[in-house]
Amino acid sequence: MKHDLREELRAATAGRTAFVGIGNTDLGDDALGVRLAEQLQRAGVSTAVVAGTVPENIAGVLSRGGYDNVVLLDAVDFNAAAGSVVLMNASEIQAKFPQVSTHKISLGMTARVIESESRTRVWLLGVQPESLRTGSEMSEPVRQTLKLLAGLLKDVLFAKRSETKAECTCS
Repeated sequence: MKHDLREELRAATAGRTAFVGIGNTDLGDDALGVRLAEQLQRAGVSTAVVAGTVPENIAGVLSRGGYDNVVLLDAVDFNAAAGSVVLMNASEIQAKFPQVSTHKISLGMTARVIESESRTRVWLLGVQPESLRTGSEMSEPVRQTLKLLAGLLKDVLFAKRSETKAECTCS
């Protein structure tokens, strides 16, 4: 079955959505989440935040923030070709990333904390890294995916804003 990432992202970002950039910018492709959140911020997405290597530090704020969805942006190993993309819900995150993690608390545990303390649904928009070497630059496959995802997310988010404004101006 072929997946339509644009439609999946539209569904995962329905309602008020926060985007959380996760990663270490000194570890090559691990910078993906941080760089994607920064691009969203520059595009005017006020709910995009950079959590860096400690997403668990903002889990409480996210669960109390009145969000319908939280999308974690991160480079994650899911045994695919470098630059491949995966979108997972909280149950899938917990199954794939239960407690072993490069973060102090795993993505699965972070998702569980946010969802258990609120009505917020948690998603992971993950990209398969090629290299996580200290001091390395982002690999070309991940750099290309970053560019594509930034454009796709902006398209989805700004299309939703236009639809909302159109709905509000109709009588």
